Amino acid sequence: MTPVRRARAFVSALRTIVRGNAVGVPAATSFLLILTVAFALTGLAGLATSEPAAAQSFTYNPLPPRPKPPRTGNDGQMLVQAVEVNYDYNNSRVSAVGNVQMFYNGTSVEADKVIYDQKTKRLHAEGNIRMTDADGKITYAEIMDLSDDYRDGFVDSLRVDTADQTRMAATRADRSSGNYTVFENGVYTACAPCKDDPKKPPLWQVKGARIIHDQTEKMLYFETAQLEFFGVPIAYIPYFSTPDPTVKRKTGFLMPGFSTNSTYGVGVEVPFYWAIAPDYDLTLNPRFTTKQGVLFQAEFRQRLMDGAYQIRAYGIDQLDPGAFAGQPGDRQFRGGVETRGQFALNDKWVWGWEGVALSDYYFMSDYRLSQYRDPLNSFLSLPTEAVSQLYLTGVGNRSFFDARAIYYLSFSGKQDQVPVIHPVIDYANVWNTPILGGEVSYKTNFTSLTRESAVFDPITTLANTASLCTTASADPLARLPSQCLLRGIPGTYTRLSAQAQWRRSFTDPAGQIWTPFAILRADAINASISNQPGVSNFLPVGDTQELRLMPTVGLEYRYPFINVQPWGTTTLEPIAQVIVRPNEPSAGKLPNEDAQSLVFDASNLFRVDKFSGYDRLEGGGRANVGVQATTQFDRGGSINVLFGQSYQLFGMNSFAVQDVSNTGLDSGLAKPRSDYVARVNYSPNRTYTFSVRTRLDEQTTNVQRFEAEGRANFDRWSVALTYGNYAPQPELGYLTRREGLLGNASVKVAANWVLTGAARWDLEANKLNQYVIGAGYVDDCFVLAANYVTSYSYTAGTTPPILGHAFMLQIGLRTLATTSAGGTGSGTLQ
Repeated sequence: MTPVRRARAFVSALRTIVRGNAVGVPAATSFLLILTVAFALTGLAGLATSEPAAAQSFTYNPLPPRPKPPRTGNDGQMLVQAVEVNYDYNNSRVSAVGNVQMFYNGTSVEADKVIYDQKTKRLHAEGNIRMTDADGKITYAEIMDLSDDYRDGFVDSLRVDTADQTRMAATRADRSSGNYTVFENGVYTACAPCKDDPKKPPLWQVKGARIIHDQTEKMLYFETAQLEFFGVPIAYIPYFSTPDPTVKRKTGFLMPGFSTNSTYGVGVEVPFYWAIAPDYDLTLNPRFTTKQGVLFQAEFRQRLMDGAYQIRAYGIDQLDPGAFAGQPGDRQFRGGVETRGQFALNDKWVWGWEGVALSDYYFMSDYRLSQYRDPLNSFLSLPTEAVSQLYLTGVGNRSFFDARAIYYLSFSGKQDQVPVIHPVIDYANVWNTPILGGEVSYKTNFTSLTRESAVFDPITTLANTASLCTTASADPLARLPSQCLLRGIPGTYTRLSAQAQWRRSFTDPAGQIWTPFAILRADAINASISNQPGVSNFLPVGDTQELRLMPTVGLEYRYPFINVQPWGTTTLEPIAQVIVRPNEPSAGKLPNEDAQSLVFDASNLFRVDKFSGYDRLEGGGRANVGVQATTQFDRGGSINVLFGQSYQLFGMNSFAVQDVSNTGLDSGLAKPRSDYVARVNYSPNRTYTFSVRTRLDEQTTNVQRFEAEGRANFDRWSVALTYGNYAPQPELGYLTRREGLLGNASVKVAANWVLTGAARWDLEANKLNQYVIGAGYVDDCFVLAANYVTSYSYTAGTTPPILGHAFMLQIGLRTLATTSAGGTGSGTLQ
């Protein structure tokens, strides 16, 4: 009989065995054979999952490729293929030789030779063994010997490749008591082998003289372990343990962290994670500092059926409160609590909260906690307050609802100047059914807030030098609109706003687009303003009630002209917008809390109401005109240009009215004919993008505001440069021209190495404000990032600038650990 015929006969016989009717093999014995092989395959699957989540790899030695085995269903039957099959009836052995392939319930085993001994009830495989389980995990070995119940056995020259791209190897793996597997001379890594030289050591790997897998505890124990980079040992660890890969949460210590600060010295954090139950856990993270003692930190988290919440608590009994002399931190005990949570009511509605309570407002920044934890982020943009809020949010197909009550905890110590919002509610909806052929939408806003003390900002040199606008001003009556802005009113302010809008577009036979629209806006305002020094110079104090009504009708006109050329398509589109409405009621005589920011440029030229919030309401007749040109090039790239101007047609110009914060003044809209606004966006291809935005004085064409930005992204490097030039705005407190450059770049110096840098230059003062440099390495198994920031604070005269420094170092080994270290400092440049 030829080998092929023998193999076919063996396959046929095994299929018959599975049916319990094999000739020459008792039914009980055939069942035992199937059961033994099934146990063996199940046991091998257990071995394949025993790679440690915290160990690393080895020299990669690939085996010759084999044909990919066919997948079989989980039908309980086994398929065996081999070149030759031998039956030893005297010794009760069945052996398959030559390219043996066994398939059972989604798991396959391949080997040069497989022997099953019915007397000893053991399965023995040898030569180029490869086992693939249903999850895609692949185990390679040279010799495999297992008992039928898989309580005992061994595998020689083991190598495991998992579906998540982790790898493990060992000279031998022994299993005993049905629970313990011991890997001798084990190695683990999450790095892929080198394509050019697979035998080359990976970037990092962890070796252990013995690696013990306890399947009951689901733990991996490493004995005499060492961490290697490129095959060079850099750290020795006599013993450590980690959960096995099947465990998502496990009680134990996490990687430590390090930080430095001038007030608490060197800090070392040793987190301990406690998996209390499947749905909640606790992390204890004491920070041991060299100057202030132990800062206790704890975080409790719980996930429920419809959401999750967490609570963080901090506390320290300071050893040297005098290090914070003259500051809020000069006290023995300091601490705080943070909490947040979010829960789903259904697929459209969620509710949640955020909360912060501190012993003093400098606690977070002094100890680099919460949003201050990353010294780079906190150094570049220090938070000014912490937010506590309770909210409810709903999102529909064409509707949105949000209600929240907000309490801001000031980090500057001016808590009495921070508003308490109770609450703010927004609702917007677009009707699905057209009315008169047009789209109807409406929105509402309800805001109520309370503030204890007024907030003034100086806008003149005298007000700055004489501190006329501060709470401790020597002459509070000097807080005049000519010297100060009233940024926040003392007392209570409540407003309810509602707006409905209808609009419809028509296109006539000539291609002209006509869009009429109508808007009705109503506001009900109640203000109770405290009579604090200087407030009456801006607003009437006491109780004020106001009902504002603003009907608006308008028409927008567009006439696009399209020109098609062999090189591309150009669309030239004149745009005109005419708005008719009455004057703004009580303009400048009411509080303005949410509409203090106004930047007039091409982006809001055709907005019906150019104010940024509800507290101000644009009134009077207005026309907005402009022309837009867009060219799409056939070979790629596009350019878009918009130029326009706004005209006050009749009535009172809301932007020329002085309110408590001078919103609208120095904006370019305070004149009957506004400044010119323009923008140019040019993208010749996917590599380059350029944009220019400008506002030019209507009479002199002097530059009032100019921004230019260019970006380039190549395969290995990218660069961006932004230039800004802003004219003085004395009515808003900007007394001099502001001009600066902001640049950043990154270069991929190698396949995995990136260098980054950024700098900000004050061109008006000809001084460097800040620069950032960094380097990073990222690949499939390792992350290394280092960043350094230097910032300069200049003062008048010849005093040397104060230097601020921050650095951050992060190292991550995939599947093993990630740790970071950072610090801040300051000094004087001599």
